[in-house]
Amino acid sequence: MKAAVLQDVGEVHVADVPDPVIIEPTDALVRITLAAVCGSDLWPYRGHEKFSPGDRLGHEWLGVVQNVGREVTGIKSGNLVLAPFAFSDGTCGHCRDGMQTSCVRGGFWGGANQGGQAEAVRVPFADATLVPVRVDAGDDGLLRRLLPLADVMATGHHACVLAGVGPGRSVAVIGDGAVGLCAVLAARRAGAERIIAVGRHPDRLRLARTFGATDTLDADDPATVAELIDGTKGGVGSVAECVGTQSALDLALALTRPGGTIGSVGVPNGVHTVDLYRFFRSNIALRAGVAPVRRYLDPLVTDVLSGALDPSPVFTTEVPLGDVATAYQRMDRREVIKALVRT
Repeated sequence: MKAAVLQDVGEVHVADVPDPVIIEPTDALVRITLAAVCGSDLWPYRGHEKFSPGDRLGHEWLGVVQNVGREVTGIKSGNLVLAPFAFSDGTCGHCRDGMQTSCVRGGFWGGANQGGQAEAVRVPFADATLVPVRVDAGDDGLLRRLLPLADVMATGHHACVLAGVGPGRSVAVIGDGAVGLCAVLAARRAGAERIIAVGRHPDRLRLARTFGATDTLDADDPATVAELIDGTKGGVGSVAECVGTQSALDLALALTRPGGTIGSVGVPNGVHTVDLYRFFRSNIALRAGVAPVRRYLDPLVTDVLSGALDPSPVFTTEVPLGDVATAYQRMDRREVIKALVRT
């Protein structure tokens, strides 16, 4: 079968790799229908994270079950399934606590494991990992609305959970990539009264407005911090940090009012210092972590199916699997927000 692999920094290839097969009785084989390129895929692509030549790519995907192991009971051949970006056994203590990304037997798609930017994938712990969605697998518009739940929508939601966003609250969202935009959606879904999107790209900030942002600010404008502090009479109580850079964390801290909380979900590449004294002096909490997507998928799927949630506008380009290298190039140049990959 065909699968995207990372051969070197900036070099994505579509290679012939062995077809996946059932190994464990809890496995499922899934033919991938749609996948996506994530902003975090760009870290190894740019050489900012370690990788081995030939590592598989992609952790956002959905598809149709082809076969299941003898112990799989919750799904069957022909089911449309959505996968979180991490697989988990559903039985360990961490999974029972809703922290499936810390599963003692789990792992993440891509790298040494099979990737989602491929024609098919073997899914360990299929019953615990996969979410069957009982809809027409040919409804392309619905599939596009579901796919962001595999990562960016659930991660934006996690940022809001960590930051304590709720009805009547004010929240600043740092970052106008797919996760930041989905955090705006998540804040609106949570009932936030004021949602301030802070980013660098006017077109993305316009999309943030359609997603529910009440205000938009330029992250590069020296006046932004003072403007927000003045407009909120001291800063916001919740900040969703969705970038993962030193400048984004510093900005998040500057915008948080005393007693507030920062929910940080950006992969922290290049973050070398944390002003702990500022956190201490102002009673500001920092909560950070990888989104336990499986914990959030069922209610998010319900909202998509009801029409209450549509994160699909984050996809601003589409490519076939054979052209996935072009998607990486365009996302790296920030020409598009997020690329959908049709396998």
